[in-house]
Amino acid sequence: MDNYITGTTIRNLRERKGLTQVELADVLGVSDKAVSKWETAKGLPDITLIEPLATALGVSVMELMSGDTVVNQNVSSNMLRSKFYVCPLCGNIVRTSGDTVISCCGITLPPLTAEDVDEAHEIVIEKVEDESFITIRHDMTKLHYISFMAYLTADRVQFVKFYPEGNAETRMQFRGRGYLYIYCNRHGLMRKRV
Repeated sequence: MDNYITGTTIRNLRERKGLTQVELADVLGVSDKAVSKWETAKGLPDITLIEPLATALGVSVMELMSGDTVVNQNVSSNMLRSKFYVCPLCGNIVRTSGDTVISCCGITLPPLTAEDVDEAHEIVIEKVEDESFITIRHDMTKLHYISFMAYLTADRVQFVKFYPEGNAETRMQFRGRGYLYIYCNRHGLMRKRV
């Protein structure tokens, strides 16, 4: 992990849960002095206590480690609120329908920010029967390629994975208004209103 639990995080979560240091210590089987040391940055909880500590504080391990608690405010699950995450080490792609904490290969991934499609990543859309044939005019080499394309509307997601030395083209059905996202491994996430 990039970071470890801070004393401030433990104290804030403990107080939010309505626990005293003694009560938290009893749940974890440690002394209240140990909890006090953690909260004043004079010591750190042992790695074996991370999961029980997160459970006692009512958060996930990732929330405990990052210090950011996740509150589900995405009540309507609008797919246009989706976030994309790509691991820079292994290339895993994760799409969520709202804010979350994603970790891969031992690092916390930031959500990608989409820019408008530029001339170097031109998207050509041709109508073919009841579908659209989409081509991205972009090199597809082992070092520089389009990794995926996704079409999002309020109620659905279509996702296509591309591979180096293949073609960045596919067919999709566009229903309603939405956004077409593409991800270039060098230039990041881009989108176009469709």
